[in-house]
Amino acid sequence: MPSVNSEIVLELRDVAFGYGERLVLSGLNMQFRRGQVVAVMGGSGCGKTTVLKLIGGLVRASGGQIRFGGEDIGALGAKGVYRLRRKMGMLFQFGALFTDQTVFENVAFPLREHTDLPEELIRDLVLMKLNAVGLRGARDLAPSEISGGMARRVALARAIALDPQLMMYDEPFAGLDPISLGITANLIRTFNQALGATSILVTHDVPESFAIADYVYFIANGGIAAEGTPDQLRASTDPAVRQFIDAAPDGPFRFHYPGVPLEADFGMGAASKGGAR
Repeated sequence: MPSVNSEIVLELRDVAFGYGERLVLSGLNMQFRRGQVVAVMGGSGCGKTTVLKLIGGLVRASGGQIRFGGEDIGALGAKGVYRLRRKMGMLFQFGALFTDQTVFENVAFPLREHTDLPEELIRDLVLMKLNAVGLRGARDLAPSEISGGMARRVALARAIALDPQLMMYDEPFAGLDPISLGITANLIRTFNQALGATSILVTHDVPESFAIADYVYFIANGGIAAEGTPDQLRASTDPAVRQFIDAAPDGPFRFHYPGVPLEADFGMGAASKGGAR
């Protein structure tokens, strides 16, 4: 496990964010250190993916600071945000490959977009990245010609094409079979060590995430409900954490989204008052 004294690459300080009057996150404090794989977990709709959007500058926090490499992302203009994004890699949920480009062209895209490298060098770099994910032989195939697990690995090769300091993964295990899931988890840990990077893992998958994560943040009710090493969270007695880890149907996380009483929507109260039969 990386030392707790290792450099803080990214820090969220008292961050708040909402859509209109609906507050999603409030008072969020998180630290991400060099060399760590950090899992961000919580129930659906708790704001996990929103954290990634805030870090990438896709949305702006309504309060607090997000500091990457000592710079406040929220205080930067478009050019400053684009400059920082070159130091970030993103694995989108389900890969998000360009369907009209080959596997090779997908991985080459960020190199051509953000560098002036000659095509010969780009070719070598792309083949190295594809070889690292076991898909060098699939370079000329279209995304429609490969499996979902293979597409996720191509997306991973594309995400690490520029050797980013920070890697972000949005539900990297969703929809994968057990073999592909294990391979993907292994690659995430291996690449993080090889690049000396920091990885943020937004996921619902408890076993695989706990197997590769150094630290875990658990989000509930718009803030950090619990945090610690995987072992510390396994030992947690917090009802929300226990319900999530144990996949229990009953607990603080409710099935129904908050709304008006059922009687109000269906007029049941009025009908009963009127003597409905």
